[in-house]
Amino acid sequence: MSVTTFRYAPLPPQTEALRAEVRSFLKDALKDRPALRRADSWMGADPAFSRELGRRGWVGMTLPKRYGGADADPFARYVVIEELLAAGAPVSAHWIADRQSGPLILRFGTDRQRDKHLPAICRGESYFCIGMSEPNSGSDLASIHTRAVRQPGADHWVLNGHKLWTTNAHYSQYMIALVRTGEKSAARHEGMSQFIIDLQAPGVTVRPIRDLAGGAHFNEVFFDNVQLDADSLVGTEGQGWDQVTAELAYERSGPERFLSSIALLHTLIDAIGPNPDALQAKEIGRLTAKLMTLRQMSLSVTAELAAGKNPAWAASCVKDLGASFEQETPEVAQLLLDLAPSVGSSGSDHSQVLAYLMQLAPSFSLRGGTREILRGIIARGLGLR
Repeated sequence: MSVTTFRYAPLPPQTEALRAEVRSFLKDALKDRPALRRADSWMGADPAFSRELGRRGWVGMTLPKRYGGADADPFARYVVIEELLAAGAPVSAHWIADRQSGPLILRFGTDRQRDKHLPAICRGESYFCIGMSEPNSGSDLASIHTRAVRQPGADHWVLNGHKLWTTNAHYSQYMIALVRTGEKSAARHEGMSQFIIDLQAPGVTVRPIRDLAGGAHFNEVFFDNVQLDADSLVGTEGQGWDQVTAELAYERSGPERFLSSIALLHTLIDAIGPNPDALQAKEIGRLTAKLMTLRQMSLSVTAELAAGKNPAWAASCVKDLGASFEQETPEVAQLLLDLAPSVGSSGSDHSQVLAYLMQLAPSFSLRGGTREILRGIIARGLGLR
């Protein structure tokens, strides 16, 4: 059996000048941003900041220049994303559109869809969410029930159903949703299609779900006889499963899968100071080694995506191991310092960030696919099932 392995993929030397430019910008732009807000980086929305990134050409970088992109290679985008997350920049507003919706529309969309959506994405002004999970489906995406029915003699579809755990739906303008357009059959992955849905359309209701940390990043989205015109269909009817699996490789492999809790590692090192004891030095070193390994795995997947491949199993490895790393970090932080987490503004930077990430960490192994689903994909990719 031949198994694809992770291959070392160094960043091109020319990305270092870009890294220095981004780092210099962030040093000034975020100089007054407190540690607790930096901990909310890729879940923190700031439309003005997103527009500034768009003005600098750092949103939709890999998209063609004709749509406002930069025709940049994926490694240039990787460097920008890495610096934004490491600095705790608020990227959530444009995040999904930049990461996966834009590339999906470019690859599968119509000319009309590209002309309408891609320039606004590149300006940091158009925000997308992803409609995948549903009630009573768990992480079994093939069991979805939300359905779009083409109307006889009419040039539109009617959508009914319910999506759950939809990140950022409460301030996104659009959703790209996977829905049923055909009848269920023994081939579970057939009969599904993707649609671009205007979340302001009649019949769409967005209901936020508040989490333990007090945030409302997740949402329920209800569709009640929502009319979708013919150009809302992305790609080919019935090919939604193939399209969405290609999209998930972008979602599961990026640096956000191991840098969304990096603010805690920063505050932990600051709180320990320059003279750690033996245990502190060992555990910080161990976390750093894991972080560097995950980074190289992520870069390997980026190289595969740049080559036009669909490394679904490798991306699932990054996501699964990244979630484990991010959930381990708060546990290690509590082991190394006798400093209680603090909710509110009374504690130190470290105690506040620790409290926030302790509450948020359980969700890290849910978003983007549960461990059970990811490990099934990994096993299939390795030829074990």
